[in-house]
Amino acid sequence: MAKKYNFYAGPAILPQEVMKKAQDELLDFNGIGLSILEISHRSKDFDAVITTAEAKIRSLLGVPENFTVMFLQGGASLQFGMIPMNLLKGGKADYVHTGEWAKKAIKEAKLFGTVNVAASSEDKNFSYIPEKFGFSPDAKYVHVTSNETIGGIQWTQFPDTNGLPLIIDMSSDIFSRRIDFKDIGMIYAGAQKNIGPAGVTLVIMRNDLLESCADGLTTMLSYKTHAKEKSLYNTPPCFAIYIIKLVMDWIEGLGGLAAVEKINDQKAQAIYDAIDHSDGYYRGTANPKDRSKMNVTFRLPSEELEEKFINDAKKAGFIGLKGHRSVGGCRASIYNAMGLDGVKALVQFMEKFAKENK
Repeated sequence: MAKKYNFYAGPAILPQEVMKKAQDELLDFNGIGLSILEISHRSKDFDAVITTAEAKIRSLLGVPENFTVMFLQGGASLQFGMIPMNLLKGGKADYVHTGEWAKKAIKEAKLFGTVNVAASSEDKNFSYIPEKFGFSPDAKYVHVTSNETIGGIQWTQFPDTNGLPLIIDMSSDIFSRRIDFKDIGMIYAGAQKNIGPAGVTLVIMRNDLLESCADGLTTMLSYKTHAKEKSLYNTPPCFAIYIIKLVMDWIEGLGGLAAVEKINDQKAQAIYDAIDHSDGYYRGTANPKDRSKMNVTFRLPSEELEEKFINDAKKAGFIGLKGHRSVGGCRASIYNAMGLDGVKALVQFMEKFAKENK
């Protein structure tokens, strides 16, 4: 089979080494004669998987001891409602509006309290990260989306919240770079962009926030439930957590987040250089200083050329380059598992296409 390069925004590319390891162990996990897909989530074998996954997450991200790690379900979309349900208690929260995913989070939060949009980049079609904020001194928390996959913009430095807990949706760039947990109250991420398959959501919550969560909530929507039961109140997405553990092994093998971040910088620079040096044939849609290192969004001179570019790219083995349906254009998602070789191959294709289709 001819090599294919996966640039889908999500569910996204997984490391080949991880998928090969999962394939090798699928029928006989760890020599027990059963598949990881069929063993009890309360068995010693799975306990070793989830315990190791958490330990490696803590080590790689540098998670402080006063944070609880949870493996939940429902994706980031469930977290949009679960966060204010647990933390707002009819109060106020500040949200920074940077695109479609922030918009969805704001909509859900309004069901449980008052939302102050502390800053927005809607005036320029979400092409930049705001720099000025109107935070509320009485807000329960400040919410930001670290990387907007549709607009292709990313926070390089999170805002100073004046001591308010910062809650970050890191679904599309978690484990792509090092982060400082100072001022962070909570991080959450759907796994299917950068750390595993769809079906599991990683939540990392500071314990003081956890303790402040509302009582009297439905059991499954209370963070206290999942923290107390160590993510095992109900049957968790066992296979997805197992894959996360393998991805953590893979990241360790690369040299940790410092090494991953360096590679991601190189990949993003290569594509953005191709865009910027194309004499305007390719046009980036994001403000240059706010460009995402995970989702490179760009346009061609016409929609007809964009359609031809996407179709020709697919024939050449580059899959998933169509932009989000709400904005059109093109998008190359270059998550951790996309190697520098794939990016260089795409750049060569872009240069060839521009030369032949002017």
